[in-house]
Amino acid sequence: MNEYKNLSIKNWAVDDRPREKLIKNGVRNLSTAELIAILLGSGTKEMTAVDLAKFLLSKANNKLKELSRYTFDQLIVFKGIGEAKAISIIAALEIARRMNEESGNEKIKITSSKDVYEFIRPVIENLPHEEFWAIFLNQANKIIERVKISHGGIAGTVTDIRILYKTALEKLACSVIVCHNHPSGNIEPSNADKELTRKLYEAGNIIDVKLLDHLIIGENRYFSFADEGMIKR
Repeated sequence: MNEYKNLSIKNWAVDDRPREKLIKNGVRNLSTAELIAILLGSGTKEMTAVDLAKFLLSKANNKLKELSRYTFDQLIVFKGIGEAKAISIIAALEIARRMNEESGNEKIKITSSKDVYEFIRPVIENLPHEEFWAIFLNQANKIIERVKISHGGIAGTVTDIRILYKTALEKLACSVIVCHNHPSGNIEPSNADKELTRKLYEAGNIIDVKLLDHLIIGENRYFSFADEGMIKR
């Protein structure tokens, strides 16, 4: 498609236009750049929408995970990405994130920290800020529901133990697993993480809702307090 590099997409051959290509050949036959070009709708005087999409992807190391971390203010810095285009990108990636969140929670049984990681990673692994989630389990260790307890900034988030266990009691949970992400990618627990885990464990024992584990999520890896012997099983 290099011969069309400096032409408007409407002047491209029909088979090369992303929208027409999608209709004719199916969405699976489009490249990631072409899909983003459809979201963008148009390019600039210097670049077609596909070229602009390729440029944007290159800034994110050609990884959608990294692109999903860009905020509205970060996106509109790029030439050719105005408010409408930035909103379209953010909305599309959020839809993808929420689709990953959807699952038959009641059918999932937790047997290991890896099960927890695979369940929670689509939700928080690539966020640019910290979030703290609780996974509530029944007596058979099957998931009742996962709930976001708090939302913070880059450096951390504040977790209210009372809200967490109030929610556990409302959902008739027998046990709970908590998870939070470190946007830096460093999965080593801080002193604050250790202290919070201790308090959660002690509070859970009082009301008979056992804390089974606390996972810290980084990129493609995690830290489990239970696996490291820092929570009594």
